Amino acid sequence: MKLFFNAWPAPPPILARKGGGAASRSVLDRCTRTGPAPSPLRGGLGWGAVRRGFAALALLLLAAPALAQPIPYHADPDAREILPNLQPVPAIRFLTTADFPPFNFRDNNGELIGFNIDLARRICIEVNVACTIQAWPWDQAANALADSQGDALIAGLAMSPENGESFDFSAVYLALPGRFVTRAAAIEGFRPEAAGRVAVRSGSVHEDFLVRYLPGLERVGFEDELAALEAVRTGGVDAFFGDAMRAAFWLNDNLACCGFAGEAYFRPRLFGEGLAIAVPAGNDPVRHAIDWALVRLKANGALDELYLRWFPVGFY
Repeated sequence: MKLFFNAWPAPPPILARKGGGAASRSVLDRCTRTGPAPSPLRGGLGWGAVRRGFAALALLLLAAPALAQPIPYHADPDAREILPNLQPVPAIRFLTTADFPPFNFRDNNGELIGFNIDLARRICIEVNVACTIQAWPWDQAANALADSQGDALIAGLAMSPENGESFDFSAVYLALPGRFVTRAAAIEGFRPEAAGRVAVRSGSVHEDFLVRYLPGLERVGFEDELAALEAVRTGGVDAFFGDAMRAAFWLNDNLACCGFAGEAYFRPRLFGEGLAIAVPAGNDPVRHAIDWALVRLKANGALDELYLRWFPVGFY
């Protein structure tokens, strides 16, 4: 169904064209996708933790106000956005996948749901155009977009130089920071330089961050993030440092013992630029419309509402 608005408000800020940013190990390892990746938690926690995290969502949603953290502004607030000319955008055909929880996946009834699905629908409502969302296998989704079988791909495609040859990208709508996790008693007054023994996944970009920015810390390497986080719970280490989104899923089941401590660290060159929506290169009308909608959704609180719905333990 197409929705109509009486008038456009004044244009929000202009977001720079993105044609593919640097691909870091973090991007390949975590959430943005360059190959098959059944879960955004593939680098550490795995499906068991994802399922437990979703089982806890209903209870956590009741407690969300106490945990609520709005999404930071990822776009330059001093930029100026082009008011989209909707004449060449009668509809937006979104492509996605069904294997990327909690962003895009099928529920027990086979319905396509997730953060990205809700966001795509809200973008179409905000821009006042008809909207369709179609799921493709991950290994075919980018080719389907390139073959004009859709107008935009919202599935975590990496902003890599290779992808930048074929696609442009919207503004980032969800960045993926690194964060410390400690036991609850140590959260207040936490100082990273005095964090004690810090668990981290060996060989990860988060270990690189500690080496570069906090070289004085005692690092304790683990094969995966689940084992590292469990060491915090059992008292084997004083803190954990790693991907905040994956840690938030673990915290779904461990809020009584542990929590995020200190600030969120955004290092795009290490942790990846975050999530953005891909469009065929040169399709500026659709990209402008999406960017315009993202600014509006952040300003009116809708983007924060979606974030808190799907991530009740906020990772910012």
